[in-house]
Amino acid sequence: RPHVLIGATGAPGVFTRQALEAMAEINHRPAIFALSNPTDRAECTADQAYRWTRGRAIFASGSPFGPVSYGRRTFVPGQGNNVYVFPGVGLGAIAVGTQRITDEMFLAAARALAGHVEESDLDRGSIYPPLKNIREVSLDIAVSLAEEAYTSGLARHDRPEDLRRHIAEQMYDPSY
Repeated sequence: RPHVLIGATGAPGVFTRQALEAMAEINHRPAIFALSNPTDRAECTADQAYRWTRGRAIFASGSPFGPVSYGRRTFVPGQGNNVYVFPGVGLGAIAVGTQRITDEMFLAAARALAGHVEESDLDRGSIYPPLKNIREVSLDIAVSLAEEAYTSGLARHDRPEDLRRHIAEQMYDPSY
């Protein structure tokens, strides 16, 4: 009785209608993660995930899928790859000079990301916050990782008085 299907097979269609309907039978909000890249290699499409679970899936993919209309709702699939976590992890590691990223640091990063997910995100079928919030999310992930690096004694740089500001000042600004 699984709660989550995680696909990293590169085999399109592996998440069959029968499998997704079964997930919807045993879970109110089945989590379907079709993570293979590119999009045409995903284990199922976003449309299939939402339709075959009667609009109840929480879906994430490795490559982008467009919005899906089902019934009176429009779902906006989240892209579940490194776009959210790794920029903040890299920034935090560089900011404190850690040479090692521990499981605890990744857990801190995951918790920081989860803290940005709102009920409205889940209602639109996504486990991720809107991409427009990526800079704020990355900063929070970086700060969380940095805090863990200092706690675990792996930070090589002295702790700044205002850690958040210190990290924010190191963020790349694409404005010209």
